[in-house]
Amino acid sequence: MLRLVREQFLAGQRVDLTVVARELGLGRATIYRWFGSRDGVLGDVIVDELQLLLDRHRSRVRQRGAKGLLEVFDRVNRALSRSQPLRRLLEQAREAALRMLTSGGGPVQSRAVEAIQALIDREVSDGRYDPPADTSTLAYAIVRLADAFLYNDAAVGIRGDWERLRQVEAALLGVPATARRSPAAKTARTERAGERSRPARAGHPGSR
Repeated sequence: MLRLVREQFLAGQRVDLTVVARELGLGRATIYRWFGSRDGVLGDVIVDELQLLLDRHRSRVRQRGAKGLLEVFDRVNRALSRSQPLRRLLEQAREAALRMLTSGGGPVQSRAVEAIQALIDREVSDGRYDPPADTSTLAYAIVRLADAFLYNDAAVGIRGDWERLRQVEAALLGVPATARRSPAAKTARTERAGERSRPARAGHPGSR
């Protein structure tokens, strides 16, 4: 059953348990008895996809310790911010999707925290990382920050803002941030530097 739900989710379709039940020859009541709700089924699929994403990037990042963790988290955040299935899910039912993805009582958040904590604990047990807080608290903070920067607060312009998220996660992990600035940000920074280097004109605020 999870295979069919995963296919619907990855195709950007609205997950319909009626269709899944019909294809499997099961009743909706049976599916609800097994998983509790549509969110429960979809949450299992999303957590499985997140674990695959974490495993894939952990295997590709050669750095270890805090810097390696930051690079893994950054790559995962970028992938999530570009995820078309997640984007479609939020478009279909934004409030319900946000509750499922980010609520402490939902099917995703607690298991996402467990997955992040497992990565951190592995670095600690290998002697490669000395965390600034207990790993459960650190993992929870990282997940909640990702929720805020990637999904919520669209009104203040930080949805999908993985560059600033990287900076904050670096501070949490205890490593210097190496945020990758966009070309627009680099241009603005160059222009500001140029203005500071020009001699002040009479009557200009900088000449006082």
